Amino acid sequence: MILIFLVMGMEFNLIITGVGGQGGLTLSRIIGNAAMKEGYNVRIGETLGMSQRYGSVLSYLRFGEEVYSPLIEEGEADLMLALEPAEALRNSRFLSGKSYAIVNAYPIHTATTLIGKEEYPAMEEIHKALVKICTVEIMNFQEEADKINPRTLGVLMLGYAHGRGLIPLKKESLVEGIKETLKSKLWEINIQALERGIQLAR
Repeated sequence: MILIFLVMGMEFNLIITGVGGQGGLTLSRIIGNAAMKEGYNVRIGETLGMSQRYGSVLSYLRFGEEVYSPLIEEGEADLMLALEPAEALRNSRFLSGKSYAIVNAYPIHTATTLIGKEEYPAMEEIHKALVKICTVEIMNFQEEADKINPRTLGVLMLGYAHGRGLIPLKKESLVEGIKETLKSKLWEINIQALERGIQLAR
């Protein structure tokens, strides 16, 4: 995917979905800053749920030679990084046969499931539904992130996606994106998480 993107000068469409408090918005800024380091035009949009914590959070990130709108059409995502499994299912309309979804198999009940307005789906149901739409990998990335720092989940998943060849950006640019986005005291653990994600992909 990286080679095709670089040769053809295509747009890259990324969906990051999760719940409030997981760091999805920060992750979109890390990737956006990394893409700008490589000279790409970057557009980021976001949709927030009913509450900052435990509400649904969706980020659209697009970059390429010429990108004018942050919004991604349904079925047009190249990659989804789902920090929470039910949110992957909730936003599956952005996926298609050309898409790849990397999903964290660690459920977090949102405000609507906590108060009983929605029933949380079984992990098997989530996988079964997503695999009908796109290529999907589900893993408990939170368990791996917890070994470093729970808040490095998104960066660890980013490293995994990069290791799989699904992010058309250089590792050095992702490191620069981390440094440009986060406070210096957080650089070391996040770079460690990026490296760990790359290792897991191999």
